[in-house]
Amino acid sequence: MKYSREELEEAKRQIDSTLHKLRETIKTFEAKEEKARYKSQITLAKRRVKAFEIANYFIEEAMEK
Repeated sequence: MKYSREELEEAKRQIDSTLHKLRETIKTFEAKEEKARYKSQITLAKRRVKAFEIANYFIEEAMEK
């Protein structure tokens, strides 16, 4: 599929925003007193961060072409 530059830029902007929110969520959970209680949420958020970083990589690659 081909996407316009504008579509790619908007997708990247949305992913960057979500990444920021996820990273803040991780910080919040890790700062809790009972950190172990939030282990599954922290793991899920970290996996999502990785997935969005991969998506961002491919968007940037597509924008360079």
